[in-house]
Amino acid sequence: MHGQLYEFFVHWGIMSLSLWVASYLFNGLKFASGSSLLVAALLLGFANAILRPIMILLTLPLTLVSFGLFLLVINALIIQLVAALVKGFQVSGFWTAFFASIFIAMFGFFIELLIPGSSPVVIPTGHTISI
Repeated sequence: MHGQLYEFFVHWGIMSLSLWVASYLFNGLKFASGSSLLVAALLLGFANAILRPIMILLTLPLTLVSFGLFLLVINALIIQLVAALVKGFQVSGFWTAFFASIFIAMFGFFIELLIPGSSPVVIPTGHTISI
């Protein structure tokens, strides 16, 4: 139980750090406060765990035709959805969300490499899982 809770907080922290760094690199990604950053990171984690698989399943033909590139569009749409739901989190447009989602996935992967005891494995969606 404690191990799962520890992993949850580690992943939440990584997502928060990734969003925070992305907000400095992308002018169109802004947070009004630290609490909006933490809430956005939490909601983004839940959206990636729950909504993303459903969206992938519903758009499977398009994803296959685009050789998986449509998954990047799904990532951007999820970031825009979270920005619409979290007060104090703003994304200026689709392309900002698109490139920020690529950065967030890559940055999170490299941060997970630095955590002792976890070995991130890249799955085709661009996200990592710890084994």
